[in-house]
Amino acid sequence: MHSPFVFDFIIHVLNDKTDYADYGKVESVRRELLRDPQLLNIEDLGAGSVKNNFKQRTVKDIAKHAAKPPKFGQLLYRMVRYYHPENILELGTSLGLTTRYLSLGRPASKLITIEGSEEIARVAESGLHSGGLKNFELRRGNFDNELPAVLEYFKPDFVFIDGNHRKTPTIEYFEQLTATAKNDMILIFDDIHWSGGMEEAWEYIKMHPQTRCTIDLFFIGIVLFRQEFREKQHFAIRF
Repeated sequence: MHSPFVFDFIIHVLNDKTDYADYGKVESVRRELLRDPQLLNIEDLGAGSVKNNFKQRTVKDIAKHAAKPPKFGQLLYRMVRYYHPENILELGTSLGLTTRYLSLGRPASKLITIEGSEEIARVAESGLHSGGLKNFELRRGNFDNELPAVLEYFKPDFVFIDGNHRKTPTIEYFEQLTATAKNDMILIFDDIHWSGGMEEAWEYIKMHPQTRCTIDLFFIGIVLFRQEFREKQHFAIRF
């Protein structure tokens, strides 16, 4: 392991086995959502457009199949807790479980989260408010429209992208974020090996001239822009 930053990440974040009290708070909400039979109309947001069809799904089905597992939500919590970002951006609120981990990891941060489905956003926002979280703003709409609008007034230093999962939009979001990237910004993509298109997007991101280091945890990919990395470094870590 040649990078002091990545070595530090492995020792103090990835391998941190502390059972933080906030984990229990989020997982108790997950258990409630897994029992919620409420039926929602889900807008199917395509790459760059909204399709005129709706799919009905229960909250418990979304919590079971679409929400990030505890393992990854808790990793994001530890990253936020350790690196102390001031501005956090999440693309893909879903039911708000990962949003809770991000918020609780550093309550002093400003957190903006974006959700494309109106009904899912309604459930998430209600739960976040009832949970007493105050450091977040939930925006509704297509990422293609909302991300440029947010970046006009908000400069994130920690970003988690969990939505769309298509090559072209993923690259477009990356390009928009790199245009305003700070040296210490941490950018995280979900499901980088989910499809051939996502793997192509991940390769593009790795080879981008502004990318200095990537960490492939298989299900998620971490991108760093730190100029102290004089040569590109790419790591694949079993997690």
